[in-house]
Amino acid sequence: MPSAPATGYHGLNLDSRMSKLRFLLSVTNQDNDFQIEQADAARLVADRLGIGLEVISADDDGVKQSQQLLEQVQSRKSRPPDGILLEPAGSTALPQVARAAAAAGVGWGILSRDADYVEGLRRTYSPPIFVVAPDHEEIGKIQGRQLAALIPAGGTVLYIAGPSQSAAARQRLDGTMATKPKNIQLRVVKAHWTESSAFKAVSSWLTLCTSRETQIAAVCAQDDSMAIGARKAFEACQHANRTSWLSAPFLGCDGMPKTGQQWVKTGMLAATVYTPPTAPLGLELMARFFTNGVMPPVRTLTTTESIPPLDTLASLSSSAVVGKR
Repeated sequence: MPSAPATGYHGLNLDSRMSKLRFLLSVTNQDNDFQIEQADAARLVADRLGIGLEVISADDDGVKQSQQLLEQVQSRKSRPPDGILLEPAGSTALPQVARAAAAAGVGWGILSRDADYVEGLRRTYSPPIFVVAPDHEEIGKIQGRQLAALIPAGGTVLYIAGPSQSAAARQRLDGTMATKPKNIQLRVVKAHWTESSAFKAVSSWLTLCTSRETQIAAVCAQDDSMAIGARKAFEACQHANRTSWLSAPFLGCDGMPKTGQQWVKTGMLAATVYTPPTAPLGLELMARFFTNGVMPPVRTLTTTESIPPLDTLASLSSSAVVGKR
């Protein structure tokens, strides 16, 4: 389905009417670097526009998130927020809560994930109901191309994916499978989008007899935090292959300036995929509706890119191969 092109989140200036608006942002957790950037960037936009913004965390619990948002929508102690922006923490995008919010006149913006109920609710209710998300399958395709550039000889890649119920995790894996060369095999381990969960998952994998016989050509994680957690698990292990494992390229995703991009510069990561925060743009689209009556597009896709660029990765890999000869 066609999507509107993304815009930056530094160019919108709204008038003093914004001071009466109050929005709520629900992030999945407070530990992931992307979630931290979501909240920080949204606060900057809210301050610039004069919007009241409350940020809450679901602590990776979809049920808790549903309860938190229903309490906000149905509260008798205070008026509900004008709009809610959420990155779903569970397996669904909370369709029942979305319907309750829309019926109460509360805007509903889904971040970083798609939802098939959006069109139906927009036909029934008047508040803005929309999606701002990256193309998760394209993110996976970029990682597949990064692996092809970094390990042209192929091999086994330890692939750290998000939880099984996450649509984004499935789409990113599908994308990687679509573009990786046939000489690259993935060994998939599941974690929960945080450094600590990836550390535990990889540490458990390293205790298996089969892992000790595996030659790891690269480690690829679906976000930067999990890539660093995986790296720390390899650093902590006492296996004879520890040095060779740590010499393999580590890849992540999100590419936040202070974390993922910095880790690429220092060599902790060989590559990442830059995925800009979706909350600031969602906040602007919501604000524009309540101020000027401009309905956001059903879906707005953000743009993702390889860091470093793919041609740079390929040249670096070629240089490394020549240097070993």
